[in-house]
Amino acid sequence: MTTHVKRAFKYRFYPTDAQAAELSRTFGCVRKVYNMALAASTEAWTRQERVNYNATSAMLTAWKKTEELAYLNEVSSVPLQQALRHLQTAFTHFFGKRAKYPRFKSRKKTRKSAEYTTSAFRFRNGELRLAKMSEPLRIVWSRPLPEGAKPSTVTVSQDAAGRWFVSLLCEDPSVQPLPATGQAVGIDVGLEHLLTLSTGEKIANPRHERRDRAALAKQQRRLAKKEKGSANRARARLKVAKIHARIADRRRDTLHKVTTRLVRENQTIVIEDLTVRNMVKNHRLARAISDAAWSEFRSMLEYKAQWYGREVIAVDRWFPSSRLCSACGTLQDTMPLNMRTWTCDCGTTHDRDVNAAHNLLAAGLAVTVCGAGARPQRSTPDRQSATKQKPSRREP
Repeated sequence: MTTHVKRAFKYRFYPTDAQAAELSRTFGCVRKVYNMALAASTEAWTRQERVNYNATSAMLTAWKKTEELAYLNEVSSVPLQQALRHLQTAFTHFFGKRAKYPRFKSRKKTRKSAEYTTSAFRFRNGELRLAKMSEPLRIVWSRPLPEGAKPSTVTVSQDAAGRWFVSLLCEDPSVQPLPATGQAVGIDVGLEHLLTLSTGEKIANPRHERRDRAALAKQQRRLAKKEKGSANRARARLKVAKIHARIADRRRDTLHKVTTRLVRENQTIVIEDLTVRNMVKNHRLARAISDAAWSEFRSMLEYKAQWYGREVIAVDRWFPSSRLCSACGTLQDTMPLNMRTWTCDCGTTHDRDVNAAHNLLAAGLAVTVCGAGARPQRSTPDRQSATKQKPSRREP
């Protein structure tokens, strides 16, 4: 079966002074239009009315004709229209109870970005030229685009560290389902080790944030001493942002390598359906959990599995994978976090994480066989009952 996968290829680029000024104006106009449209939609919401994209687009036309907002005509109209479409998507998710109510964009905290469609850019012979710009962007092509690629959308962004990026969305014909394998693996995430596989392999936790913690604390102390609004504070803030960016880049690189390997080697991957947003409320573990990036790991694993024809199964978060003996099925009453090995009444000595990975694999395979998971009863370990376990984004 032929699949058409659209991928975003992200590159760093170095704009000229004129291009940087134009893009900065565009970012500001995008934020302004989004916030004004959100305010108008919120006001209509109080009257029990809904404002769709066509209504906000008409509002934008009217705003451009006013003297106060005439500067909106100085930038390309496409990113402004795209901002209204993004707002409409946010409201669609809100009304569908998939997200919270849209929030206003902040000049200091919100990611700076602008999206261009095909009518607002030209891509020829490896050169990308945006609307309202006379020169192409100086892009560092760190990897080639797919042969004959025609970008459908271009997104320009600037991160907190001042780096400029351009993301080109295009079809990648090289992404095809991999040959089927009979391998299945259970994965238990952790902090001592990033991942523990049911094969017994343990993948070390790089702890990227800890490696730069001293340098980060030093720069944050310097930032705290600067006067707000001063140029010195802006430079100090930039140094802090660069350290955060370096940590995030290393973490993302590690997760990409690990998830790609797992997807290539295994047909079925079983993970635990953790609620990380609740787990980080534990202030003793929040920093380590955030550094491990379990949510990002799962997200990468799921979309890569969808690309390459693999299956990811998420086992119910209440499944007692650590307390259940994978040999005899006996369920232990308690098991504190500091107990890394334990011996069951049947005489089997377990590594806590490896045992959990074995149990997750068994529960995941039960999902594929009968469509319901298995949770052993406390009184009769041999019996099994259905629980809320379902495959995550299973391939048809």
